[in-house]
Amino acid sequence: MPPSNAHPLVLTPFKIFQLTDLPQQAIMVLLVIASLAALAVAAAKLSGGQRLAGGSAYLSGLRLGGPIIGGLGAAWSLLNATIGYANVGGDLPIRVMTPGFAEALLQISLGFFAGAVAVFANWAVESRIDRQVLGA
Repeated sequence: MPPSNAHPLVLTPFKIFQLTDLPQQAIMVLLVIASLAALAVAAAKLSGGQRLAGGSAYLSGLRLGGPIIGGLGAAWSLLNATIGYANVGGDLPIRVMTPGFAEALLQISLGFFAGAVAVFANWAVESRIDRQVLGA
C-alpha cells in the first residue's frame, strides 16, 4: 500500500501528451492534423459539384501512412523506455514503466484512427466519383 502522502499519477490522453517529448508530441499532432485534413478533403470533394480532381491521393496515402507513422512513433517510445529501464539497474515497479507504454499505445491509436478516417473518407469520395462517372 502506498504511503498516505503519495499522489498517484492519473493518466489521461492529454496528460500523456504533456509528459511526452517534443518529437513524439509532433508525431501525435501530425496524426491529429492529418485526420482533420482527411475530413476536410472528403468534405470538399463531396460538396464540389462536378469537380472530381484532387485529394484522392492524399486519402489513399493516409490510409497506409497513418498507421505506419503511429507505429514508428510507438516503436521509438518503447525503445527509449527500454533503454531507460536497462540503464537504471535493478528492478523497477511496473508503474514506473506504464507512462511509456501509454505513450506508445496513444501513438498507435492515433495512427490507426488517422488510417480509419482516411479509409472512410476515401470510400465516400470514391463512391461519389463512381456515381458521377457512371451516372448511377
